[in-house]
Amino acid sequence: MSFLPKSRKARRRLTVLAVAAPVVALAVGLALWGMRDAISLFYTPAQAAAAHVPAGRKVQLGGLVEKGSVIKHPDGLVEFVVADQRATNLVRYQGDLPDLFREGQGIVASGAFDETGVFVAKQVLAKHDERYMPREVSKALKEQGEWRGDGATPSYSTGKPAS
Repeated sequence: MSFLPKSRKARRRLTVLAVAAPVVALAVGLALWGMRDAISLFYTPAQAAAAHVPAGRKVQLGGLVEKGSVIKHPDGLVEFVVADQRATNLVRYQGDLPDLFREGQGIVASGAFDETGVFVAKQVLAKHDERYMPREVSKALKEQGEWRGDGATPSYSTGKPAS
């Protein structure tokens, strides 16, 4: 009993498929393996805590810079706290901050968590005017009731912006 079809044309198609399938699978696997460092997931502080992001994995952390949390050291190191309504993360950044970086404003920091849970940022992006915020940040803040919209302050008791 043979598993191959009796038709010569069908056997040829099956042979081509048997040769092409592993080649295509290998190509897809190599492409995904090559892009593994290019993928950067976005988290708010609460989402990062819930996901237990491993130390060293490149991610983007977004939220609001907590008022009174910015500490600038003489060597150029800046420490600040990024917060959402449910959690906070300490961020360390070595370098010059964007001109529009302020306490109480939304930012997105690219980098990785270290072994102690501190986020070490390689790049910090601040919104460029009062209306702009990256889509991921505004969506996450709206879901958590932290959205400040057009300058409104959040109402933590209802989770809706105050008028």
